[in-house]
Amino acid sequence: MSARTSPSTELWTLGIEALLDGYAAGDFLPTEVLESCLRRIEETDGRLSVFVHLDVSGARDMAAASDRAYRAGTPRGRLDGIPVGIKDIIDVAGMPTRCGSRIMPDHPVTSDASVTRTLREQGAIILGKVATHEFANGLPSLDLPAPPARNPWNVDHHPGGSSSGSGAGVAAGMFPLGIGTDTGGSARHPASACGIVGLKPTYGAISREGVFPLSPSLDTVGLLTRSTRDAAIALEALAHPSAADPSSVTMPWTTLSGGTSDAEGLRIAYVRHFHEQDVIADPEVAAGLDRAAELFSNAGARVDDYQLAAADEYFAVNRVILHSDAYAIHQDFLKDQPQDYGAAQRESLLVGAFVGAADLVRAQMRRTELVQQMARCFAEYDIILCASSMDPAGRFDDPAGTARTYARQARTPFNVTGAPAISLMSGLASNGLPISIQLAARPCDEPALIRAAAAYETIAGAMPKAFDPA
Repeated sequence: MSARTSPSTELWTLGIEALLDGYAAGDFLPTEVLESCLRRIEETDGRLSVFVHLDVSGARDMAAASDRAYRAGTPRGRLDGIPVGIKDIIDVAGMPTRCGSRIMPDHPVTSDASVTRTLREQGAIILGKVATHEFANGLPSLDLPAPPARNPWNVDHHPGGSSSGSGAGVAAGMFPLGIGTDTGGSARHPASACGIVGLKPTYGAISREGVFPLSPSLDTVGLLTRSTRDAAIALEALAHPSAADPSSVTMPWTTLSGGTSDAEGLRIAYVRHFHEQDVIADPEVAAGLDRAAELFSNAGARVDDYQLAAADEYFAVNRVILHSDAYAIHQDFLKDQPQDYGAAQRESLLVGAFVGAADLVRAQMRRTELVQQMARCFAEYDIILCASSMDPAGRFDDPAGTARTYARQARTPFNVTGAPAISLMSGLASNGLPISIQLAARPCDEPALIRAAAAYETIAGAMPKAFDPA
């Protein structure tokens, strides 16, 4: 029995790679892991409000099937026996998809989203649906059917959003894989706030069929895990095109998790103006970014300062496209039952009513220019290093401060361009909350992104976890 799976190890603390290793070695079975996760959920979810629908019976049936597969020596897929929490805008047959809203009916849907079907085919244990901001948009709100998820590091603080339950659940040890979405940073933000890994793949890498849309022009299924290698394993399993999703693409790679993870020879463009000029970051966040640049350089990477368009240009393009798309999707709901939205979401959606056709055309034209500019960067560099969040997570009792920190970020550029990006913990701020960095690569070059992120984890050293003893 390995050290990582010694008798004193709590199974709920293990990530995807460690669980798969333990299953292969016969150290434990998926049913044991599931029961450990369920105990952890029982211990913590009353404070964190992660789950909106927990299917204990169904999860136990899936875990028993995984047990049988491992006992027979024939695991069914790359994620066999891995517990998963799924954001409540993604369809899971037999469970409601409420999208965190009173608008949606409270009855089970009859079919799985494409990503859910793939999870089942790969043997994952689906625990249930987890919290989201209303329709994956806006801010943590107290006027919705379910309470907002909270940050496992300090429950007085938000866990980021909109994939709030996916991030908080992974960070708290409820499950090692959270499925979220990312339209303007909604998977990478909870990762930054909760001290875990948030991966937004290339636009179209994971099918969005069966995912309630926020902005089809920008929406991406995202992954939340406790390590880069865990994210790579999950993406290997889930990156499949779907005929029902015309935006889905076939990726030019099949494996990610077994490649090199050293920084030697990487060419890194450090886009420091995002956090030094455009949106001035908290000094501790800035120091973490400078430290990351230094670590990469010392490990053999070439790190150069690089100038892209100002962050505000990406934000403006994203806002116009997102508000136009979202209003088109919600227009009938807004006419028929506006009172059923939370106040923050209703206000956000109505902005789209005032976006003109000329505004949208100009935004799309500028988007093309920004894509071309970033492509020129990637013609010279393998990786972009920049900020994710500019601040640690804000407090629930400071709504204005929370709104401010939500807007202070540099994740949106990679939604606008469709490039893959990953948020990684860089340490703890003086208030004890996580701070982060972000890496990005050219579209469809997840192998380079995973290599750089895994190299950073190695050279930066082990980071604390929310569930570590104080």
